[in-house]
Amino acid sequence: MSRSAKMSDPFGGSLPTQAVVHAQRLLRRWSRQPEVLIQSLVFPLALLLMYEVVFGKLFTLTSGHGSIYRFVPLVMVMGALLGAIATGGSLHKERETGLLWRWWVLPGSRAAVPMGGLLAECVRALVTGVLLLAAGVALGLRFHRGWFAAAAAVCVPELLLVGLATMAIGLAVTHIGKSMVELAGLLILLGGFFNTGFVPAEQYPGPLQEIVRVQPMSTAVDAMRDLLYGGPVMTPLLETAAWSLGFAVIFGTMAVRNYRVAVQDIPAH
Repeated sequence: MSRSAKMSDPFGGSLPTQAVVHAQRLLRRWSRQPEVLIQSLVFPLALLLMYEVVFGKLFTLTSGHGSIYRFVPLVMVMGALLGAIATGGSLHKERETGLLWRWWVLPGSRAAVPMGGLLAECVRALVTGVLLLAAGVALGLRFHRGWFAAAAAVCVPELLLVGLATMAIGLAVTHIGKSMVELAGLLILLGGFFNTGFVPAEQYPGPLQEIVRVQPMSTAVDAMRDLLYGGPVMTPLLETAAWSLGFAVIFGTMAVRNYRVAVQDIPAH
């Protein structure tokens, strides 16, 4: 590439390279925002401690094994999904302020911005997951299936995050993006009380048991628990992948269709 071409294209390179540049931009910005650090690190750690201290003994008795093997996966999944919602909210804010339109008219791939946001969120979720796993070890969690299985467990929220972040992006670029993203966040918080990380599915009322068992947070938590403690991993892992793929296909189509409209809708100042 000539020097003049590099000057006209501040990002340069292929789509993955440009996505990495945008991801680095977001990670640097997040590192300077205390509220992001609190949401990403302090809140999940406090939630894990609260669950274990307040409910630990009770849930250990009802589930038959250490509650920490449910609580660590649950908090990791909730942290990843709430981060996905934050990605959608950030994208909607960039649309409202006109920043998204400015990225659109610059040279370079127009898909780099949402891809960079997804990549940055995956990095954030991975760091949070490693810290939560370390906190879980301090609280008594052990890797019954070895280090490799524990590393795979940390990656399960990343798998679900891809689909949910795509959903958040698809909702954020609609005309009612803010309301839709907030509604999705409320549904995730509600799902935090109706999943197998909180109590086993068999202990929910009869009509809710199958819904709780197959919802995406439950499948991800079950896969992580089986990787850490022991159990049949393949079924919940494939179910989690199917949920993520479904979200990515449905809402990815929505995002592609509405993204051009969103960036060209220049806000009045």
